[in-house]
Amino acid sequence: MARKAQTVTEQQKRTSYPQKKLEMLQHIEELAKKYDTIIVSKLYKVRAGQLMLIRKNFRGDLVMVVAKNKIAALGLSKAGLKNSEQFFSHLTGQNALIFTNMNPFKLYLSLEKSKVNLPARAGDIATSDIVISSGSTGIPPGPVLSEFKEAGVQTRIEAGSIFVSRDSVVAHPGDVISPKLAGLLARLNIRPIKAGLSIYMASAEGLLLLQKDIAIDIEQYRTDVATAAREAMGLALEAAYVTPESLPLLLGRGLRQAKRIASEAGYVTPETAGDVIGLAEHQALAILDAAKRKGYQGS
Repeated sequence: MARKAQTVTEQQKRTSYPQKKLEMLQHIEELAKKYDTIIVSKLYKVRAGQLMLIRKNFRGDLVMVVAKNKIAALGLSKAGLKNSEQFFSHLTGQNALIFTNMNPFKLYLSLEKSKVNLPARAGDIATSDIVISSGSTGIPPGPVLSEFKEAGVQTRIEAGSIFVSRDSVVAHPGDVISPKLAGLLARLNIRPIKAGLSIYMASAEGLLLLQKDIAIDIEQYRTDVATAAREAMGLALEAAYVTPESLPLLLGRGLRQAKRIASEAGYVTPETAGDVIGLAEHQALAILDAAKRKGYQGS
């Protein structure tokens, strides 16, 4: 019996959590029940100062928790998270959990604005096209010329320094930055790695949204909205569909059409008199010209 009791005690020790972990577990469960949206953000290249600044700027709008994935998954599971299996399958690496009632699309844009540019290190992944712009580098010629050549950058010597002949893309999004390229970018004081919190995925109102679903290109969105508005106005005008926006244009087009028909029919009104008389004069001159060609000698 003593041996069995000892085995049970050892099993309890293995399955029990330290008090801090139990408190974190309960905290995550309570937050998941309180807030509508749960966001996962990767902590890759995120500095502690950035986390503090985000907590300060969004105080009252969100709560951020950094916890082990196992504790986070257990706490969210206890809170009854919808689509939990699919959500947990993406919960890898070091993450921050963000609990909020904010629209995840609006929060994404706010977090993007808070990002900073960092120098590139060997092994970093390019987050966008990395461009070395044309112009003088201020670097004297020497062994560094080979680094420009390896990066595919055309150069020449001008006024005692290396001059980049034209803008050159040295890395595309997703490319791994080599040690030599990282060194060259550092020489040129180019800080190409955008770092900060990004929304990796979100659970909002029972829906699982990945980063590709949440990321918004504002300029493209504005272009799409403007294009849709122009096309909708064109359809409304063709169909003579009256709205507060289309009514002035429809009235103007109707007025122009009515004036043209009246003028062609010779119907004189204060608005059409000038056009009717001008058309009659033009026709009279055309008849006179045709008569002269047939031998008419009159004036």
